Amino acid sequence: MDKRNFIKTLGALSVSPLISANQLSQIKLVSDDLPKIDNDSELWKTIRSHYTLKEDYINLESGYYNIIPNPILEHLIKHVKHVNVEGSYYMRNELKKNKNRVISELAELVGSTSDQIGITRNATESLDLVISGFPWKKGDEAIYAKQDYGTMKEMFEQISDRYGVVNKIVSVPNHPKNDEEIVSLYESQISEKTKLIMICHMINITGQILPVKKICKMAHSYGVDVMVDGAHCVGHFDFSIDDFNCDYYGSSLHKWLATPLGAGLLYINKNKINKIWPLLANGNTNKLDIKRLNHIGTHPVHTDLAISNSIDYIKWIGMKKKEKRMRFLQRYWSDKLRDVRNVIINTPEELNRSCGIGNIGLKNMSPSTMANTLFKKYKIFTVAIDYANVKGCRISPNVFTTTKELDHFIDAVKEMALT
Repeated sequence: MDKRNFIKTLGALSVSPLISANQLSQIKLVSDDLPKIDNDSELWKTIRSHYTLKEDYINLESGYYNIIPNPILEHLIKHVKHVNVEGSYYMRNELKKNKNRVISELAELVGSTSDQIGITRNATESLDLVISGFPWKKGDEAIYAKQDYGTMKEMFEQISDRYGVVNKIVSVPNHPKNDEEIVSLYESQISEKTKLIMICHMINITGQILPVKKICKMAHSYGVDVMVDGAHCVGHFDFSIDDFNCDYYGSSLHKWLATPLGAGLLYINKNKINKIWPLLANGNTNKLDIKRLNHIGTHPVHTDLAISNSIDYIKWIGMKKKEKRMRFLQRYWSDKLRDVRNVIINTPEELNRSCGIGNIGLKNMSPSTMANTLFKKYKIFTVAIDYANVKGCRISPNVFTTTKELDHFIDAVKEMALT
């Protein structure tokens, strides 16, 4: 192309944008362009078509980050353009009202109220904010489990070094006899100096769901606060935070709600908001306002807008319907492998103790060897887990996963277990 034609083409592009600035500002629901589908088989087939998937391997590691379906991705791109067009005008005039709208939608999704919900960047930020901002005194005690997430455990170690807090660490069994065994495990460590217990709603390495409401009731009878790590729960299965009566709750929305990377949820019971120091200083001096704890400076605000689209998408699917599908996928492979020689299932068998995430190990193979073999020989991507009494691979399929793909995984594991 010569210089004259190049300049002509460039000029045409500059005066003929794909979408106008006014169109960018129009709020439209993802579900406006999606069909109503009553047949479940057709629904999951349609949902799979919404994802752009690599053909190089089968992705059974959605637990780290959920791929964004294209209907949400298209809206995200539109949000990026919208914010870019308006620049500082958006930040000064639209940011606050849009964020408040998204928080209200998020609060409704998780069964709470907007005055107890904040948007963060991930579960780590939400929970570390609470741990680091808790009013610790020397000699105070905290309780958490070996199976909890690393960055939160490390934050407890930091506050131990900084304030002289004593950390008591329990180990959650992979196959508890009943809820009471779990509750009594934490209760056994409580003393008059205990101030905070951290528990998982769903343990990230095994997928085990803990009896959160019962633990909260027990802890509160001793006057102890409870912080819940729900990193894998929002958008994964149906629940209400308010029903738990917990004090603090954190989640990563870029996992099972399938928002863009960098979206998290912070819940603080309105009676505990004034108790916590903010992670970042804020001009808001109202100690009863959760927004005082939610300041993260100038950040990619288009991500916040896309949370609304992700909520709309999951409503189009149906939260209870997605939960049923996620549990079906996990039980589809785990039930077929539970009694195979050399196979160890590290996820509880009872239906109410797990959902879409499971963990499987082999007696004749280390977790890392298992994960490498699955990927190199069978083109299946997973993640190896080898700590806190859990030896195996975490298997986290998604709504785009097919039973045909899981059949390939089942055959692969059987072959590996019997070699």
